[in-house]
Amino acid sequence: MAFTSMLTLLIHWIGASRLVFIVLQEVLIYQGLDQSPHLPLFFFYPEFAPQKLFNSNNFCQNIPTMSDQEQAAGKRKRARTQSCPPPELPQLVAEQHVPIPSHDKDTQRLIVVLSNASLETYKAVSSGRSGTKDEKFSLLNSDEHIGIMRKMNRDISEARPDITHQCLLTLLDSPVNKAGRLQIFIHTAKGVLIEVNPSVRIPRTFKRFAGLMVQLLHRLSIRSTNSQEKLLKVIKNPITDHLPPNCRKVTMSFEAPVVRTKDYLESLNPNESVAIFVGAMAKGHDDFADSFKDETISISNYSLSASVACSKFCHAAEEVWDIL
Repeated sequence: MAFTSMLTLLIHWIGASRLVFIVLQEVLIYQGLDQSPHLPLFFFYPEFAPQKLFNSNNFCQNIPTMSDQEQAAGKRKRARTQSCPPPELPQLVAEQHVPIPSHDKDTQRLIVVLSNASLETYKAVSSGRSGTKDEKFSLLNSDEHIGIMRKMNRDISEARPDITHQCLLTLLDSPVNKAGRLQIFIHTAKGVLIEVNPSVRIPRTFKRFAGLMVQLLHRLSIRSTNSQEKLLKVIKNPITDHLPPNCRKVTMSFEAPVVRTKDYLESLNPNESVAIFVGAMAKGHDDFADSFKDETISISNYSLSASVACSKFCHAAEEVWDIL
C-alpha cells in the first residue's frame, strides 16, 4: 500500500511538473523571450492552454500557410501589373433635325457666329519610362494652364474655351435649332473657321468637350458615329462666303442704341436672314466684324454674357417665326 501511494504521488507530481513546464514555455513565447524555432506545445495540448494566453481560432489564423503567402504574393503582383484602360475618345451622335438645305437661299434663318473663340491646343511633352518622350495635346484653358499662360506672358482671359461650350449648349438646345432655322459658325482667335452641324449633340461636360475640340483641330473634321455625316468641320475663310446673299450682318456693342430683339427680327424682310456676330471671349475689342458688318445694335441696358445674348436672339426668333 505504501509503495502504491508513493507511485501515485510520483505520477501526480510528474503531471503537475509537465503542466508547469508547458505554462512557463508558453508565457515565454507570448512575451517574445523564447525565439526557438519549434511549434508551441499548446498547439499539441490545447486542453492545458489558459484562455487569456491561447485561443485556438486566433492561433491557427496567425500561422500563415504557404497557400496564404502565395495568394498574398499573387494579389500584390496583380496590383502592380494592373493598369487602367485608355480613355475613350469623345464621340458625336447626330440628332434627327431637319436643317435648311444648302441650296435653299430664301428661307429666313438665324445665323450665329461665335467670334474670337478661345480654342487653342497646347502640347505637353513628358518623359516615358523607356526614355521616350510622350506628347499629349490638351485644350488651353485658364483653369488648368495658369502657369503656362504666365510663362507665355499672356492674359488668362485668352484661354476661355468654356464660353464657347456654354454658347453651343444654349444654341443647340433651342427650339429654333430643332426646327431647322439656325446655323452656327465658330471663328477662333487664331483665324480657324468651323461649321457646326445643327444636328450635332455637343458633350455636356467641359472635359469631354475639350477632348473633342482637340480632336477637331487636328483632324479638321468630326463624323457621326452612326453615319458618315460631318458634324463639325473646318472650312475656308472668309465667313462671308458661307452666308446667304440676302443676309443682314449685325454686331453687338454696349455703346450702340438699345433695341428689342423681337422688334428687330420683325423688321427684317420676309426673305432676309440675319447673322449675329457674338464675341465668345471674356474681354477684348468688339471690332472683329467691322470690315463687313451692316449695323451694330445693343439688346440690353446691361452687359450680357455671350450665352445670354445667344439665348435672347433664339427666344426672339421663336416668337417671331411662331416656333413652339
